[in-house]
Amino acid sequence: MHLATYVGLQHAAERSLAEGFRRVGTAHAAEPDVFHLCHLLAQRSDAHVEALGPVVERYHEHREPEPERLLAAGLGEARSGPVGLLRDLQDLHALASFVDMTWTVIQQAGQGLRDRELLDVVSTCAADTSRQLLWLRTRIKQAAPQALIAAR
Repeated sequence: MHLATYVGLQHAAERSLAEGFRRVGTAHAAEPDVFHLCHLLAQRSDAHVEALGPVVERYHEHREPEPERLLAAGLGEARSGPVGLLRDLQDLHALASFVDMTWTVIQQAGQGLRDRELLDVVSTCAADTSRQLLWLRTRIKQAAPQALIAAR
């Protein structure tokens, strides 16, 4: 069964996403909404890591380096300024999209296994991830005109 591979991917991806939100929030602390919401959204990803605990115990996990590579490639060092914020938010969006799709894959396995507990974890965490993506999309739209037109 290859579910352990995706459980491992999701576990690492959620950790990477939490770390990414914290890096971006701290790097762009001059933007109060970014600082506070990034740290709040990082806590949601921390809760997802915790919620995956029983899933890991039941199905185990096979560790793959992809989420860490995404974080290292896109969020190794937070950027500065308005364009830096925009790019950092886009990188977070890419990682959150990976997390979102991985929840979808795990959900499909949960349905095939008829594992109600797994599906409950996926349902809660996937809904949080959707909210993370919604905030990122909204904040990117807000930051784009200022970064690309107004900033010099």
